[in-house]
Amino acid sequence: MSEANIRKFDLIIVGTGSGNSIPGPEFDDWDIAIVEKGVFGGTCLNVGCIPSKMLVYAADVAETIRSSERYGINAKVESIDWIAIRDRVFGRIDPIAAGGETYRISQECSNITVYKGHGKFLNDQVLQVEDAQGNLTEISGKHIVLGAGARPFIPPYPGLDEIDFHTSDTVMRIDELPPTMIILGGGYIATELGHVFSALGVDVTLINRGEKLLKNEDEDVSNRFTESQSKRLNLKCGSTVHRVWSDNDGFHVAFERRGAQEQANAELVLVAAGRVPNGDSLNVEAAGVTHQSNRVVVDKYFRTNVEGIWAFGDLSNEHQLKHLANAEVKALRHNLLVAEGLEEPLRSVDDRFVPHAVFSYPQIASVGLTEAQARHANIPILVARKDYGGTAYGWAMEDTENFCKLIADAKSRTLIGAHIIGPQAATLIQQLIQGMEFGQTVDELATRQFYIHPALTELIENALLDF
Repeated sequence: MSEANIRKFDLIIVGTGSGNSIPGPEFDDWDIAIVEKGVFGGTCLNVGCIPSKMLVYAADVAETIRSSERYGINAKVESIDWIAIRDRVFGRIDPIAAGGETYRISQECSNITVYKGHGKFLNDQVLQVEDAQGNLTEISGKHIVLGAGARPFIPPYPGLDEIDFHTSDTVMRIDELPPTMIILGGGYIATELGHVFSALGVDVTLINRGEKLLKNEDEDVSNRFTESQSKRLNLKCGSTVHRVWSDNDGFHVAFERRGAQEQANAELVLVAAGRVPNGDSLNVEAAGVTHQSNRVVVDKYFRTNVEGIWAFGDLSNEHQLKHLANAEVKALRHNLLVAEGLEEPLRSVDDRFVPHAVFSYPQIASVGLTEAQARHANIPILVARKDYGGTAYGWAMEDTENFCKLIADAKSRTLIGAHIIGPQAATLIQQLIQGMEFGQTVDELATRQFYIHPALTELIENALLDF
């Protein structure tokens, strides 16, 4: 295509997850293109955080009912209406995604042009967009922001590419619950969805290469979580998958586990082995953009090595967390304005204390270093651990398994790691994140505020007092 036929923009945004929040009043005089190959709203809204947690909540309710006898209540789950559960989720989400697209192509966004299709670089300024009908359009941008996220990783198991398997992108929209399911993976996606389908009555077999689930968590948490899941799922840790196939009897996985040959059979296979950045699908090599294993390399201001090309979120950071992507895009949008003359310093994001949570059963939340990481770094540490069952609210819950574990620098007495496994973990950890961000000592956190009695927050107080 001749240069004269290439539409020129001030800014091109690839991906409509957090990147869709860049255009605002400050950019009203910018000519902007938005490129989206899938559904508006990105991973979190459509196939990730939000739908999965809405399903998790329903699963939590089911598990609470099943365990009610311990509280002197006789109740049982009599039936599961999967269609109602599913449609409650996507009946809310789908209109939001559709509304986001409608808004961006409306007259209210007259400075924005939306291109629905797959965009890839032809050179450092030009993107080629191919729509669903195969039509090609070339556009160029003075600034190009890459927010194209990540996709499910498909392990190279023999036969896997020959069967009709699901990933987290598709499994939450199935039309009926299968009686049996095989999940390949042992990270947060596998364990969250394993909880969902198991709680809703599916017989789940989880096949994991590692000996433990959630291997990146603190060792004590990972060990306890693996033990708890062995009571709920057909857990096959330490497995090497040899072959996957399907026939009239369903799907089959042959694997070796601890020297023995085994086979799992099910009505559905879910591949949940993690996610990989989409750098390769953008053909970033043509733009000269540095990347490592599909991950686009950026500096602390989200600039790639090529002037005018920026990246953020799952495409460029290692955490793959929506709350981090949101923080990054706020700084990035400011830096775009600085690049065009705004006389303010560039902004970065302090990611030392980026927390995460796993919404399985039990729930897990973590921030900072694990005990092993701290010891490997030769940091002198203090470790405190308190059980839920050591608090009055823990008694009320009849909790005998879960705990909070804190790691402090022995010299500065500041927290450098916090790990919670148990109910409301993602909420309980927030006060510890705040303490770490503002440099409070464990002594200040423990004594310079009131902890409501007998709330579950006393778990945190008791762990801090242990120092």
